[in-house]
Amino acid sequence: MKRSRRLVSAAVACALLLAGCGDQQGSGASGLDSAGDERELKAYDINPQPREKVKDGGTLRWGINEFPTQWNRNHVDGNLAMAAVVSNALLPGPFVSNEKAEISVDTDYVLDARVTSQKPKQVVTYRLNPKAKWSDGKPITWADYRAQWQALNGRDPDYRIVSSTGYQDIEKVARGKDDYEVVVTFERPFGDWQALFGPLLPASTNRNPESFNTAWLNKIPVTAGPFKFGGFDQTAKTITLVRDDAWWGRRAKLDRIIFRASEQDSLISAFGNGELDIIDIGPSAPDYARAKATTGAQVRTAAGPDFRHFTFNGSSDLLRDVRVRQAIQLGINRQAIAQSDLQGLDWPITVLNNHFFMNTQEGYQDNAGELGVYNPEKAKQLLDAAGWKLNGQVRQRQGRTLDLRFVVPSGVQISKAEGELAQSMLAQIGVKLTIKAVPSDDFFTKYVIPGNFDITPFAYIGTPFPVSSSYGIYANATNGQNWNANFGRTGSAEIDKAMSRAAQSLDPVQARALTNEADKLLWPLVNVLPLYQRPQMVAVRETLANVGARGFFDLQYEDIGFTA
Repeated sequence: MKRSRRLVSAAVACALLLAGCGDQQGSGASGLDSAGDERELKAYDINPQPREKVKDGGTLRWGINEFPTQWNRNHVDGNLAMAAVVSNALLPGPFVSNEKAEISVDTDYVLDARVTSQKPKQVVTYRLNPKAKWSDGKPITWADYRAQWQALNGRDPDYRIVSSTGYQDIEKVARGKDDYEVVVTFERPFGDWQALFGPLLPASTNRNPESFNTAWLNKIPVTAGPFKFGGFDQTAKTITLVRDDAWWGRRAKLDRIIFRASEQDSLISAFGNGELDIIDIGPSAPDYARAKATTGAQVRTAAGPDFRHFTFNGSSDLLRDVRVRQAIQLGINRQAIAQSDLQGLDWPITVLNNHFFMNTQEGYQDNAGELGVYNPEKAKQLLDAAGWKLNGQVRQRQGRTLDLRFVVPSGVQISKAEGELAQSMLAQIGVKLTIKAVPSDDFFTKYVIPGNFDITPFAYIGTPFPVSSSYGIYANATNGQNWNANFGRTGSAEIDKAMSRAAQSLDPVQARALTNEADKLLWPLVNVLPLYQRPQMVAVRETLANVGARGFFDLQYEDIGFTA
């Protein structure tokens, strides 16, 4: 069992989960660094063990670096990686991915799902598991699927959704031969149809905007997984899940999981002191070294569809002019940042020149062109042309200084280091960069999502669906004002059309080619500046089984536990 997540990770693990880059064909098995040395990278590293070798009982102490407040993951404020890490143990979804990004039905919820017609319209029929039910006792039926489509199709702007991708292409969701058959008819073809309805929320949540926006605020009112919600402790910043004995699938091995939220610096200390059993350390060489030196611990590492990047806020006064954004991009030496971030890690140092595909994935090609090459002289020319003239050490225009806010989550050293490197680089072209550290819990909800920044670094966490999972990041504003998950707040009808063409193709080869056409349009816009494919690095107790660096693999929370 295990449902798929969708996006983002800020800084090391502080992560929005909005979208990512994946491809069903690519497993991310190897990488090539800039020097040309080839290294084998694991598709996943979770210490897979059969259930009979995992002990019954026990408590897993899991460190996370954010304490979410919005638990509806289809809401723009709930689209957080940490919310997914917790709620993936609680919520249903039709499909699961293995480590090769091969998709299959999750039989705990869906017995069969397939395209049953392509002409005149694409029709997908789901056969639901009649044993599946919500924790309030109500069965999971076709009505839950219809309500989710109605909430997420983008037709009612009062629903503060992450993205309408895929759902906007559906014409209707109907009851089949009984309550456990769902018939979805698409108005337009949608190749990534398996990306829809996960996580699935009950019809009661999706019935109106008020419930959608507020029913899961500081609450997890209903579940349908091997674990159920045990409680929040706002003072200790913990979230407790307990085994759900009403679960119809394989009985969870663990008695409970306690998630403890803290800033990244504190998490690695707690892990080293034996207070936590698992934390995501991300591409941090000091944390990597410290975790590896911890007695009884190991670092599990895998390639995945995750990438580190800078987001440029195109709605900010200083960055509205695309020439300024292009100049800043040209003034940043991405190779130097990647080298700094990844030094001390056994990981290829290669810049990423694609917004959808990772270096290790089938379909990857370099679409950056001249805009992907460090060129401070060209950057200076663009700034001059935009009217930003050098006045001493810093450029000014109409009495205003070109001083950009680089917002980072506090306690995440890699973000701070990236800011300091960019600060030095941009000073050479007359741009001032001011680093602003903010509380990790506020980073997304108070800064990134509302656009309270000029440039910000974090990582997007991907899925096996390259376009549909990324569409919302680059989609133009709906109703002229709702940017949803597009935190760069720049887009165009041309880019939307290109992404839609890619998403509508049912031919994987054609879809990859069309995805690259969309990517070529993104580079001149300078919304997201990819840095590098992010290594998944997770520190764990060595006796912990079936969890770690998962790559594309959807964790099966009922199988997680200790072997000794």
